[in-house]
Amino acid sequence: MDVHGGRQGRLDAQGRGRQARDAPWPAADQGRGRSRHLVTAEQGTDRAADVRWALLTGGVKGVGKKYSQDRWAARATADGRAVVLTVADGHGSAAHFRSDLGARWAVEEFTACAEAFAHEAVRVGADAAGWPELRAEARLLPQAVGHRWHRRARFHDSSAPARGASPAQRAAAHRRARARGTPDLAAYGSTLLGAVLTEHTLMCWQLGDGDIVLVDDGGVPHTPLSSGPDMGDETDSLCEPEPWRKTRTHWQPITGGPPPAVLLSTDGLSKSFADHQGFLDFATGVRERAAGQGVAAVQGQLADWLARAAKYSGDDTTLVGAFGARYDTSDASGGHEPHE
Repeated sequence: MDVHGGRQGRLDAQGRGRQARDAPWPAADQGRGRSRHLVTAEQGTDRAADVRWALLTGGVKGVGKKYSQDRWAARATADGRAVVLTVADGHGSAAHFRSDLGARWAVEEFTACAEAFAHEAVRVGADAAGWPELRAEARLLPQAVGHRWHRRARFHDSSAPARGASPAQRAAAHRRARARGTPDLAAYGSTLLGAVLTEHTLMCWQLGDGDIVLVDDGGVPHTPLSSGPDMGDETDSLCEPEPWRKTRTHWQPITGGPPPAVLLSTDGLSKSFADHQGFLDFATGVRERAAGQGVAAVQGQLADWLARAAKYSGDDTTLVGAFGARYDTSDASGGHEPHE
């Protein structure tokens, strides 16, 4: 598959560091080179189950970057009846010089909270009477993740003050902290995208840039949490005082047919295309390849596709995905641990 479908990508050899948008309120080594992973999971056998999952993961560092600021995880949980996906993109600019840690914590804390949520989603299952309460829990999950992330960032900052920061960076951090009346955690800034997929429900969350694409059984792509045009060098961030207030949530019951293919990616992927349609064409192509050739075949080519995208965007580039039963899931496994 031609990653860019004949379209002219945008190349920035140095990449772009993201700046956290000002807030209105007072596992294994990852990202150092290419990474390829294929994991699959089959639903438990203690009750009838129709869906098997195949998971796709990969990431490459941006051109000219010392190491990647992206982190990700994809795993099956609840005896294989649910899938948890997440990606995080540390901002990477000078003001966010510890954002690789922030991205790692984002993935770890989201995964912990999402796994508990996934078990509840599996318990509720197809019982529509339980969906309103489940949806309410989904809306509360970003606050739990945000509190846990902030707790870790504050502890790290107090235990290991940013001695590596320049005097100007330290002065700016002190000014921001005084203005907000809260600890300044900009050094750790990161975006966060996540999803929980079961046989009967799909929940997605997004804070900051990146993309969540759902490709239905007819090959039609949807971006339920798209915020519109690229925000440039600014993005919403976990380092803000109350990041859950800016987290967007999507809830979707699955009442007929197979679940959609779910793809989460950091913005390094979509930035590599000349326009948004080119990116959607790529996502649709991934789903079509998975359906026609099997997920293992897609996994074998993914690192090369992402490397080409990273060359165009200049940014770290990560993609994780989950595919339903009609795809090749011959080599069962329990999941892919969070990458640090």
